[in-house]
Amino acid sequence: MSTSAKLAISIILIALGVATRLLPHLWNFVPISAIALFSGVYLGRRYAVILPVAAMLVGDLFLGFYSWPLMLAVYSSFILIGLLGGLVRKYKSLETVIAASIVGSMIFFLATNWAVWQFSPWYTKDLSGLIRCFTLALPFFRNTLAGDLFYTFVLFGTYEGAGIWLKARKVGWQLIKNS
Repeated sequence: MSTSAKLAISIILIALGVATRLLPHLWNFVPISAIALFSGVYLGRRYAVILPVAAMLVGDLFLGFYSWPLMLAVYSSFILIGLLGGLVRKYKSLETVIAASIVGSMIFFLATNWAVWQFSPWYTKDLSGLIRCFTLALPFFRNTLAGDLFYTFVLFGTYEGAGIWLKARKVGWQLIKNS
């Protein structure tokens, strides 16, 4: 893929990430994990790290920043998901993309809720506090999982569908040209 195509896709993905964070939505039903995964698979490691972080930073400029330990957990989880996309690239199939999306949701859930438990005053710093934190976060996990799967299907489906369409169009032009 050309650098200009990667740049155009990057701008679209960052705009999508920012817009969906700013518009009304279900908690955690946003495309940032899908953007990270997609970037890791199709654009490369550098994009897999930069794009989700850029979308988050621009969104946080409008929404407001929050505690740095939690921000570090959130941003780091998206970087890990992007790097996971690099692994998926080697074995890309519908199954591995779905599995990676689910694993990405779990990475985000575990990292961010551990950070909330560890760094906020809301929970006791013992096993019961940790269990309570993760239990109360389950509705957010449902939305995270649903959003990640939805946006993963949208991004990967659009990209793969466009590729199939472009190949078919090229073959059609070749048939017309040769007749």
